[in-house]
Amino acid sequence: MSTQPDPRTKAAVKAADRAHVFHSWSAQGLIDPLAVAGAEGSYFWDYDGNRYLDFSSQLVNTNIGHQHPKVVAAVREQAAKLCTIAPGFAVDVRSEAARLIAGRTPGDLDKIFFTNGGAEAVENAVRMARLHTGRAKVLSAYRSYHGATAAAINLTGDPRRWPSDTASAGVVHFWAPFLYRSPFHAETEEQECARALRHLEDTIAFEGPQTIAAIILETVPGTAGIMVPPAGYLAGVREICDRHGIVFVLDEVMAGFGRTGRWFAADHWNVTPDLLTFAKGVNSGYVPLGGVAISAEIAATFDERPYPGGLTYSGHPLACASAVATIEAMAEEGIVENAARIGADVLGPGLRELAERHPSVGEVRGLGVFWAVELVRDRATREPLVPYNASGEANAPMAAFTAACKKSGLWPFVNMNRMHVVPPCTVSEDEARQGLALLDEALTAADAHTV
Repeated sequence: MSTQPDPRTKAAVKAADRAHVFHSWSAQGLIDPLAVAGAEGSYFWDYDGNRYLDFSSQLVNTNIGHQHPKVVAAVREQAAKLCTIAPGFAVDVRSEAARLIAGRTPGDLDKIFFTNGGAEAVENAVRMARLHTGRAKVLSAYRSYHGATAAAINLTGDPRRWPSDTASAGVVHFWAPFLYRSPFHAETEEQECARALRHLEDTIAFEGPQTIAAIILETVPGTAGIMVPPAGYLAGVREICDRHGIVFVLDEVMAGFGRTGRWFAADHWNVTPDLLTFAKGVNSGYVPLGGVAISAEIAATFDERPYPGGLTYSGHPLACASAVATIEAMAEEGIVENAARIGADVLGPGLRELAERHPSVGEVRGLGVFWAVELVRDRATREPLVPYNASGEANAPMAAFTAACKKSGLWPFVNMNRMHVVPPCTVSEDEARQGLALLDEALTAADAHTV
């Protein structure tokens, strides 16, 4: 693929975009989207010939990298065989995708309901939990993101919920553990875990356990800050759910399929939920696909009772073919193991070394190729580099840092006062070290705003 400048095509692409495309999460008149010409592996490039090391994996979903030849070939082969078929039919590629996913989910999560993406997976998981229990309420964490559809956006804890919050969706938010900014005044991970579980117990008691259908957690919260849970927390939530007959849902849309160095993040803590949502890394987003992995007990609820939910494109053959090829390539090429090794040997040590030298780095945390760099104005007080949900001039320090990253050829994933270091699971050691060197350079822009 050519990375030579092509100003004429760039102009045409930009003009068509501005004339007709309505972009998500944006004030349409204030954005200037980059026109992308192509991508391969850990890189993508624009029509000006600029090449970017993709430390965002786009939206933390290209786990297998851009344009993996085995996945591209599988989509092409499936298109020649059977492009589409309704969800009610049994199709070889759909069954094989479900089998491969079920073979890697924890415990008895052996039935797969396919959706078009992560938000729809969350919607259907909540619906299943409510129907299974006959209860209405769902508990979710404040520092969370679960999607932008009706129920999923109400479950979300971050500010993207606010404009669409109906305050009547049967959702109750609570504080999950995060020692660096502990809401429980904890000083150790053990204290944070114990106090967070006690807070959840209290929330359940005051809401009425008999009214609560489910608790949903991102196994490792993604967009909200990549806060790795302390040892014992997820097991503690599992025990609470069992005691009260509450369905435990783990959202692995971002953390799943190798991102943390395991097939699923839940494997780090040997915890099995009742429902597990997935998307993104299941096929690296090559064709839209998500789903819910369902326990035997919940699946049995619908043995004789119809499940009242479905999608025209559930288990779409092209999407399932890309999932089969992705999972097979990840297994054959040791991609999950590569993510674990890069995290342990390169990203973790490298980010901690950067933290020692840059006063703007308050904390680094993560697993595999799933890391957050928390940027602060003052290490002693842990004041964020920009205020919570900052915009405009208040966000200028982060805007300067982001611009410095892009100017150097590093494409970052930035949210509030953090950069998330989330390259593809296929990233090489040399690429990871290159990214760290570019980040080192860009952090001087953040350092300029420290006290």
